Amino acid sequence: MPIYEYRCSSCGFQQEYLQKVGEPLLTVCPQCGQESFNKLLTAAGFQLKGTGWYVTDFKNSGSRPAAKSESKEGTSSGHACGAGTCGCAASKADA
Repeated sequence: MPIYEYRCSSCGFQQEYLQKVGEPLLTVCPQCGQESFNKLLTAAGFQLKGTGWYVTDFKNSGSRPAAKSESKEGTSSGHACGAGTCGCAASKADA
């Protein structure tokens, strides 16, 4: 349900009300009783919810994740076999 803000033009009383969209507008001021209670035009407050819509999603847009020190194909030696004894191109380059 939306929150609407009303202000009395007679006494200046201002209040927010939670109302259904189809409910009739409030016209009588609860403070002074005059029929000068008007709905104000205010900016809609909304929040995006669900996966991918969080405040922290783009917080560090300039920084990249740290690179992994270990290669994807094998171990830290860089060879597919892990020891350089498989005959791969990397072990031939080391020789």
